[in-house]
Amino acid sequence: MIEKASQQADQRLTPTALKAMPKIDLHRHLEGSLRLETLLEIAQKYGLDLPAADIERLRPYVQITDDPPDHEVFLSKFEVLRHFYRSPEAVSRLAYEVVADAASDNIHYLELRFSPQALARVRGFSLSEVADWVIDATQQASQDLGIIVRLIVTLVRHDPIEQAKPVAEVAFERFDRGIVGLDLAGNEVKFPAGPFKPLFTEAKRLGMGVTVHAGEWASAEGVRQAIEELHADRIGHGIRSIENSRILRLVRDRQVALEVCLTSNLQTGVVHQLMHHPLVDLLNLGVKVTLNTDDPTVSNSLLTDEYRVAVETLGLGYADLRKLVMNAANATFLPEVEQQELLAYFDKHLPTGK
Repeated sequence: MIEKASQQADQRLTPTALKAMPKIDLHRHLEGSLRLETLLEIAQKYGLDLPAADIERLRPYVQITDDPPDHEVFLSKFEVLRHFYRSPEAVSRLAYEVVADAASDNIHYLELRFSPQALARVRGFSLSEVADWVIDATQQASQDLGIIVRLIVTLVRHDPIEQAKPVAEVAFERFDRGIVGLDLAGNEVKFPAGPFKPLFTEAKRLGMGVTVHAGEWASAEGVRQAIEELHADRIGHGIRSIENSRILRLVRDRQVALEVCLTSNLQTGVVHQLMHHPLVDLLNLGVKVTLNTDDPTVSNSLLTDEYRVAVETLGLGYADLRKLVMNAANATFLPEVEQQELLAYFDKHLPTGK
């Protein structure tokens, strides 16, 4: 069990030091990680009728600013963001830049999730085309920038299962080309996960990793369903599992990793104050917790910022942050040999005696 988080922020963990730390992000959506500058350039090039013509006026439409904490408000930002996938070049550029931004934040390993249906819908691209554009662009960025990148394909709860099946097939067909997992996202309050069970059963049969958004906006019961019915190895968010001791034991005993995103949890109203976030309690209870970004553009928060909040607001120290990183390294969807190499890298670069 991890040591109890220190009562005061570790003074060695300055913003500069936190940025310099090598990190892992297991929960980052491509669609929520786009550069505002690039969005304006695409809008101008393709003559998009945007609600604003400069970055500061565009910002409130795609980023949480003075919005009330609410998950539907958070999701509404994607209604504007989805209009920018206008060409193969635009999709490739946006995907490349997401990886570049992660690399500049000293993220050594990134599992980037994306929704082929979201990228394909506006212009009618094929799901296979957009998946290949994202694969090629992220692999090129990985080679250029020295960051390890793997991809997760996201199914969306509010899409009919008939539409989700071909998206899942795209993932299955590219399992050996950088796609390592299948995800389920969307509004868990209004749309149950049950209809997607056969697709996740097939993903598990193929040996893919499975992560499911659950226990965020709805109750802990969604976490149980994700684990027992959808075969989840990881849970996106999952912090409401702490509300049910039986489900919390299930998460802990099966070593299911929670992909926690502090800023997102505040902005969507899952927690009302960051100081009340259950991250520390989950760590102290032996749950395999990881720290991630979710949607850096929408939340206006880098992974370094998430670390800073963990230190300054929740009182985590270096040992706690190291535990979060090593949890993430142990929870990747990499093959065993590559995962052991990643663990060795972080064991070397984040020494225990610091």
